[in-house]
Amino acid sequence: MLDKLTATLNFQTQALALRAERQQLLAGNIANADTPGYVARDFDFSSALKDATANLGTGAGRARAEAMLRYSAPSQTNLDGNSVDMDRERAAFAENALKYDATLRFINGNVRMMMDAMKGPNQA
Repeated sequence: MLDKLTATLNFQTQALALRAERQQLLAGNIANADTPGYVARDFDFSSALKDATANLGTGAGRARAEAMLRYSAPSQTNLDGNSVDMDRERAAFAENALKYDATLRFINGNVRMMMDAMKGPNQA
């Protein structure tokens, strides 16, 4: 049972780290919305999580999305060459923030549950 809880927490920890990394990336896109020639970047979260968790058992799994970064295609052509679509970036930022919070709540719930399970019958 401990192995299953550890595996679940490891998976959620990787997800949380990738969510944080994606949030920084999206914030950078938003911050550069008016920078001429800036090309927005993002990554496929599910592919990055799959890659990060593939080698968890060997200790080699790490939440790193740099290898999976891709440039966002502009939805409209801009004279300054900037590809940031503020509607898309804000929506992605809000969705990612919500999922980050949900993952954090899940981890906290699991830790709380484990702490309660370790308490003796005389502890409240």
